[in-house]
Amino acid sequence: ELKRFESFVNSCPPFDIVIDGLNVAKMFPKGRESQNLLGVVSQLAQQNLQLLVLGRKHMLRPSSQWRKEEMEQVRKQAHCFFADNISEDDPFLLYATLNSGNHCKFITKDLLRDHKACLPDARTQRLFFKWQQGHQLAIMKGFQKSKLTFQHILSYDTVVQRTGDSWHIPYDEDLEQRSSCEVPTKWLCLQRKTPDPY
Repeated sequence: ELKRFESFVNSCPPFDIVIDGLNVAKMFPKGRESQNLLGVVSQLAQQNLQLLVLGRKHMLRPSSQWRKEEMEQVRKQAHCFFADNISEDDPFLLYATLNSGNHCKFITKDLLRDHKACLPDARTQRLFFKWQQGHQLAIMKGFQKSKLTFQHILSYDTVVQRTGDSWHIPYDEDLEQRSSCEVPTKWLCLQRKTPDPY
C-alpha cells in the first residue's frame, strides 16, 4: 500500500493542502460526513489549490453518512487516495505534506503526539513541533452557515525571545488546553529599566 501511495504522490503535482478526509468529515457533528468533507474541499478548491484528500475505502461505500454523489464531487475537486480500512493514515499525511515542499499545509485535528514521541531526542521533537506549528491548519469556524475560517499560521516562533534589554514571553490568558497546532496569541513584553544616573 505504501508503494502504491508513493507512486500516486509522484504522479501528481506538488500539493498545496493535504486533508485528513475522515478527520475533517467528523469535525462538524451536525452535518453528514460526506457533506462536511465536500464543504471543506469545495471552499478550498475555489482558490485553485492542488488538494489531496486522504481517506479510507469505506468512505466510497454509499451509506447514510457517505453519499455517493457528494464523494464524486470531492473526487472532481481534489486528488484522492483511499487507503485500506485498517490502515493508519497519519504516515500518508506526513509523507504527502513533506514530499510536496515547504509551502504545503495539512488539515487534521490530530495532534500527531505519537509521531513526535517516536523521534529519538528532544531536539528532533522540538523541530517536529515547530514544523507542525508552521504547517498544520486549524479550522476555527464551520462552513454550514458561514465561510470556513482557518487559524492564521504565524511566521515567527512563539517561544520566549530576547532582544537587547527586552524579553518577549508568549502566554495564554485563559487556562484552556490548546492543541499543539494552536499557539498563544498574547505576549508579555518586559524591558530592563536602566538605572537613573543621578
